[in-house]
Amino acid sequence: MHTVVVGASAGGLATAEGLRRLGYDGALTVVGDEAHPPYDRPPLSKQILSGAWAPDRLPLRPPAELRALDARWLLATAATAVDPGTRTVSLADGEHLGYDHLVVATGVRPRRLPGAEAPLDGLHTLRTLEDALRLRARLAPGRRLVVVGAGFIGAEAAAVGRGLGVRVTMVEPAPVPLAHAVGSAIGTALSRAHLEHGVDLRTGTAVARVLTDPAHGQVTGVELTDGSTVHADDVLVGIGSLPNTEWLEGSGLPVDDGLLCDRYSAAAPRVWGVGDVARWFNPLFGRPMRVEHRAHAAEHGLAVARNILDAGTPRPFAPVPYFWSDQYDLKIQAYGYLRGHQQVAVIEGDLDSLHFLAAYRTGDRLSGVLAVGMPPRAVRPWRAALAAGRTWSEATSLPATA
Repeated sequence: MHTVVVGASAGGLATAEGLRRLGYDGALTVVGDEAHPPYDRPPLSKQILSGAWAPDRLPLRPPAELRALDARWLLATAATAVDPGTRTVSLADGEHLGYDHLVVATGVRPRRLPGAEAPLDGLHTLRTLEDALRLRARLAPGRRLVVVGAGFIGAEAAAVGRGLGVRVTMVEPAPVPLAHAVGSAIGTALSRAHLEHGVDLRTGTAVARVLTDPAHGQVTGVELTDGSTVHADDVLVGIGSLPNTEWLEGSGLPVDDGLLCDRYSAAAPRVWGVGDVARWFNPLFGRPMRVEHRAHAAEHGLAVARNILDAGTPRPFAPVPYFWSDQYDLKIQAYGYLRGHQQVAVIEGDLDSLHFLAAYRTGDRLSGVLAVGMPPRAVRPWRAALAAGRTWSEATSLPATA
């Protein structure tokens, strides 16, 4: 038996480890398009970008533990196609891998600004170690950074930039950053932290074009749709991501904003999706979702490994999604599925102090919780309530945590 895992980041690693831990003794191949063994991505926009960590702290496992998996690691090698009929994966170097089970864990890539796809000195995205090191080398007191997009990656990078003495402008098309996910009131509260730390926050406007010095191929700033110009030494684009599914074109596998999977994370017989690239049906929330967070990828990989080995009695994958973000001195934690909520209520603390816990309702169910500056013990009962599928009335009767 041969299992091929395409994707050598957190989700792919978790699948490989889960298979071995659960007793799989067949052949195992892990394919990854980056040259690095699996490494941790959340620190890229925090500790690596700030210089607090050296890159040698990022590997998810030491070399000896990777060797103990007894897997063939094909790094710096991209998968280019798959044929489910012959159960074959084609690689960029011309090799073809036969498989009994295929795990698709190819993750996502950053969206780019229209018209600014070509490489330019000073134009950045933040997804890989090289991306983070390239931007880190340019951040210094007095330099000017434009962050396009006020999502969590952009917000973290803006916070790091201000901590390094960089002059930061953050551009967000929505009137209130993150309102689509966390609600207008909480989006406004989180935005206030940036304003208080000296970020020039421009909302309700977008980048019309990136300005350059053609003679040197260097970014010089951005022109916004409101007609204003922001001069910059560097521009970081953080406007979301796209799932890496192009290599699946022509395979017949279902793709729509990711690899479409059922509640067991299966996209087709013997084909499974894991992590950021997988859009699977989460029965706990009764909806399909695609989750781009590190903790989710690890949990997802273990669940798929179990279902590969227990093919006769697969278990639905029904997690409570979790993510966190560090911005300035704020620790932000969220559980559940916040998008599409119909009500948000501050249960503990208050928005003005940026020390609060908010609960989210969708239908008659508790669908999510977001905490800022709260200890883990305050959030733990809410995660349990989400996992138990509590109704809104049941959940909001939970006692406050001292």
